[in-house]
Amino acid sequence: MQTSADRQDRHQYPAHWEADVVLRDGGTARIRPITIDDADRLVSFYEQVSDESKYYRFFAPYPRLSAKDVHRFTHHDFVDRVGLAATVGGEFIATVRYDRIGADGMPASSPADEAEVAFLVQDAHQGRGVASALLEHIAAVARERGIRRFAAEVLPANTKMIKVFTDAGYTQQRSFEDGVVRLEFDLEPTDRSVAVQRAREQRAEGRSVRRLLAPGSVAVVGVGRAPGGVGRSVLDNIRDAGYAGRLHAVNKAFPEDLKDVDGVPAHRSVRNVDGPVDLAVVAVPADHVPAVVTECGEHGVQGLVVLSAGYAESGPEGRERQRALVRHARTYGMRIIGPNAFGVINTAPDVRLNASLAPEMPRPGRIGIFAQSGAIGIALLSRLHRRGGGVTGVTGVSTFVSAGNRADVSGNDVLQYWYDDPETDVALMYLESIGNPRKFTRLARRTAAAKPLVVVQGTGTAPQGHAVRATRLPYATVSALLRQAGVIRVDTITELVDAGLLLARQPLPAGPRVAILGNSESLGVLTYDRCLAEGLRPARPVDLTTGATAGDFHRALGQALADDTNDAVVVTAIPAIGEASPGDSELAEALRSAAAAVPGKPVLVVHVELGGLAEALSAAASTAPAAVERAPGTDGGAPPPRAAPRAGGSGPAARAEAPKGTDGIPLAPPDGTRLIPAYPAAERAVRALAEAVKYGQWRREAVDPGKVPEYEDIDEKGAARLIGELLARGEGLTISDAETCELLGKYGVPVRRALPAPTPDAAAEAARALGYPVALKATAPHLRHRADLGGVRLDVADEEQLRRTYDELTELFGAPEQLRPVVQGMAPRGVDTVVRAVIDPAAGAVLSFGLAGAASQLLEDTAHRLIPVTDREATSLVRSIRTAPLLFGWRGSTPVDTPALEELLLRVSRLVDDHPEVVAVTLEPVVVAPHGASVLGATVRLAPPPARDDLGPRTMPAY
Repeated sequence: MQTSADRQDRHQYPAHWEADVVLRDGGTARIRPITIDDADRLVSFYEQVSDESKYYRFFAPYPRLSAKDVHRFTHHDFVDRVGLAATVGGEFIATVRYDRIGADGMPASSPADEAEVAFLVQDAHQGRGVASALLEHIAAVARERGIRRFAAEVLPANTKMIKVFTDAGYTQQRSFEDGVVRLEFDLEPTDRSVAVQRAREQRAEGRSVRRLLAPGSVAVVGVGRAPGGVGRSVLDNIRDAGYAGRLHAVNKAFPEDLKDVDGVPAHRSVRNVDGPVDLAVVAVPADHVPAVVTECGEHGVQGLVVLSAGYAESGPEGRERQRALVRHARTYGMRIIGPNAFGVINTAPDVRLNASLAPEMPRPGRIGIFAQSGAIGIALLSRLHRRGGGVTGVTGVSTFVSAGNRADVSGNDVLQYWYDDPETDVALMYLESIGNPRKFTRLARRTAAAKPLVVVQGTGTAPQGHAVRATRLPYATVSALLRQAGVIRVDTITELVDAGLLLARQPLPAGPRVAILGNSESLGVLTYDRCLAEGLRPARPVDLTTGATAGDFHRALGQALADDTNDAVVVTAIPAIGEASPGDSELAEALRSAAAAVPGKPVLVVHVELGGLAEALSAAASTAPAAVERAPGTDGGAPPPRAAPRAGGSGPAARAEAPKGTDGIPLAPPDGTRLIPAYPAAERAVRALAEAVKYGQWRREAVDPGKVPEYEDIDEKGAARLIGELLARGEGLTISDAETCELLGKYGVPVRRALPAPTPDAAAEAARALGYPVALKATAPHLRHRADLGGVRLDVADEEQLRRTYDELTELFGAPEQLRPVVQGMAPRGVDTVVRAVIDPAAGAVLSFGLAGAASQLLEDTAHRLIPVTDREATSLVRSIRTAPLLFGWRGSTPVDTPALEELLLRVSRLVDDHPEVVAVTLEPVVVAPHGASVLGATVRLAPPPARDDLGPRTMPAY
């Protein structure tokens, strides 16, 4: 007889079921299969479970597990019987198992597709979302093993477990019999189950970041006794920022009798700290980090900021050291920012944490900043902190994260935190790489619907140290997909700050109509021209003349804001001479008061050689920072320096200073204060305004994104059968023309028939079958779709012309077997376009559209949308290419049937969305005529679909 151990040996250990997860409270746990080596762990785990929890699990008093129980619960075949455990520190904190059953409720094997499932969670870890995470993973395992339905029996008093099942979002049935609640539910993901899963993901990942940004106690590990060095600098920065929690200095080299370092309690080890430590900032050499991680884990530290370098950025050896660091920290349920990080900052008055290498605490404000590179983080903080650089510092920072190698905490996690952070109104991100584009796009879309998200995206080459999923999509395509998700894409740090300052305290414009007024006609005209170049609709500038007073500016701005034909106002100002000329502070107050009277429209200022106005605009709202000196040889890229001594209260060197609290920390502006951003150049102001206009339009459209239409003539099941038959021939293949026509036909996408013409006689016969006029085309790869090379001859009227044309082609390009000629019936004249769809392993399914021809290819004039595409997205896709006017009657041409084109796009989107085995579709050309659209050429590639981790259980990136 075959034993359970024998059966377990028959099935290889499913290592791909192992996963790290973020729990509801922000901590982490590891989920893995239970094996025969876990007997002692299981017994120890069970001993720590309360009698009540044991009773709920076994429906009777069950004080201890028998040897038979231990054998049963640790011996699995990984098919019909599976057990998973959630572990922290290598020890079990919860278990779940399923047993496949037949229709009679008895143990069974495949093809039975139902299983009983049961959980047990240690009491100390109940309420952390462990059971919900285990349910997601055991359901995914069951689906993989052909199980489609779970059944669970629960005592009525076990309300927590009943809630785990009912809240999961699966389609379920509930019954009550013999004092037991029986729950049965299908395991196929539903819209609700996916929504529940993603909401839990957001809460968990957001809380995990909050634990790092708002700790109640911090230990800096690696603090030197003498000033200087990374550890000592960070300790000083935390203390000088007025950190509201408990702070500890740690160094194993401290003398045993050392009690403090500059008043901060000193310890030789984190273990010696009396009380909890929420965050450890690690600034020791990489070789010493593992010992520090062990100390922190054993002391219950919740998270680490690892400043230490020498990891993946240094090469293969460092990359393996980084993997080991992440695995080590996750063993204890800790999350990591870094390694090679610059640090984190939180300016909230109840936190005031500057656990970074920035020597000065940024001014509190409403902008969140994420940067992977420390150098970029420094530059961003400097530009927001300084009054120089031509941009008025109209607001400050809420939180700052420099993730370094982002081995664990990434931009995705910080987005989850910012999404519902009440202290952050605008998110700025400098992303050198995007590790998970599919997830980032999903999170960005949701975040952008609530608050502006401005991103500088790296060029596509990931720095050393960054784990990035391979994508076959061009950089421009990824950028277009980010814009579709509501991301404000800019190209430089300057543009990032410019847009952020505008969006932080100005309302979104309701449209592209811009009023321009000021005391310089030439500057007004320059602003007008830049508005036109950015696609805005400016009114003629209003010239107030160089003699304009502050009152003139106030009246003109008030009138422009009150005019319903304006959506935004740009004020231009140059220095004026004369007794009546307004001073900087007087002009700033005039503009601020006029803007405050009509608060629904954004106002921007373009100033030339008028630095005092930039200062005054901020000072009028009491938000100017202290004066600072620029570090020699830098241009906004140095760390925010210490405040320079003031030379007096007047003169060009004097700076307005922000009011400060009793602790010396600059006060944030009152909530709702109307802060006006000022720019040193018209193009910078207009570019920021144009991005705000586009984002405002996206926000309005996002309220009603449209719907994915249903088409009654789509044969989804027939297409699935055909795809299955074709894939049975091989793993990946480009199917034949006939098979392509059959598959597309099942989704209502007819392809105009083309017949092979290997000889002149065969061409004539094909033409007679199709009817004249016809087209004769060479389909060899180097001539396909290349009418410009002469490989396509149109409007062949009769057989004589056909034979003559055939001879011309063969004389020009070679023998028929090289040309692969075909004959095709002529389609109605129109505009040639190209439709493509591809499933990218990193970004997901993407639909692309553009006009056919070399010009569009050279200009890269192609638009993209994520699949599934809604009707509104299809409409915008057609109109978003630069050559779209050719579809709508440009220069007196006849407009083409764009509704037919949009329907074609929607049908292709449905095909790829319904059948992920369709990994690539190309329709070229699609001739869009005044009535209808004709597909003249099509190719389809099939392959097993890429794994969809966004539909699977929640997991952290694997290490």
